[in-house]
Amino acid sequence: MAEWTTLAEAVKAHVHDGQTIAMEGFTHLIPFAAGHEIIRQRRRNLSLIRMTPDLIYDQLIGAGCAARMTFSWGGNPGVGSLHRFRDAVENGWPAPLAIEERSHSDLANAYVAGAANLPFAVLRGYTGSDFARVNDRIRSITCPFTGEVLAATPAVRPDVAIIHAQKADFKGNVLLWGILGVQKEAVLAAKTAIVTVEERVPSLEAPPNACVLPSWVVTAVCEVPRGATPSYAHGYYDRDNLFYQAWDEVSRDRGRFAAWLDRYIYATSDFADYRKLQSDLRAQAVSS
Repeated sequence: MAEWTTLAEAVKAHVHDGQTIAMEGFTHLIPFAAGHEIIRQRRRNLSLIRMTPDLIYDQLIGAGCAARMTFSWGGNPGVGSLHRFRDAVENGWPAPLAIEERSHSDLANAYVAGAANLPFAVLRGYTGSDFARVNDRIRSITCPFTGEVLAATPAVRPDVAIIHAQKADFKGNVLLWGILGVQKEAVLAAKTAIVTVEERVPSLEAPPNACVLPSWVVTAVCEVPRGATPSYAHGYYDRDNLFYQAWDEVSRDRGRFAAWLDRYIYATSDFADYRKLQSDLRAQAVSS
């Protein structure tokens, strides 16, 4: 059953060195606050999973938290490369990073298989593809009914899944809506699930096509307003496009990135403190 707690307490209790961590959210509801707290608590040797790793995984990798990443696409959306990710793969800085490339359809099906407690997923998505040349975990299986040869890929079963959502009620039932990725499947596939939310409410009123995660599939719920910033939260705030653009320059240089990490993560007590620092600096820039 879900327990209401602070994000710092949730990470301290449930995220440990060497674990497999999935942080999902597509376009919006990306759990930046949780990623920052993992960095702040200096977790190490994590195996990260995410269909579309973007800035938050670039930050985790650059901070030395990751030893491995499983993904299907990586980049700074609309801007370019993830420079800390590239530096880790190409130069082993700040630590070597092993990678496992899979397709979107592969990972989506692998999460579904994990949620169903199945050992692998079956799909047609790799027909005619060379993916198996770079990933020996992609195998083939023959359908016992038709004889068709299909791709088989291992299920995703994270130690911890972390997502951000719009609301949760007092019992810890979680409501999210808008563009959904594989948040539901990641939570159901994981041994432990941490959910940060925009607000805690007495009851949930789900709009059409929304997703409700019952409290019994969630381990910890944390109220973290604007916890998806700089991504957006549908119905709450817009995407901070300027941050995505600025990140390209911040992350290109190791020294500049390390300075950003020291100032905005290690020197802040929590995500609210980080946001206040960001707001103060923007206000100074406007006034000058």
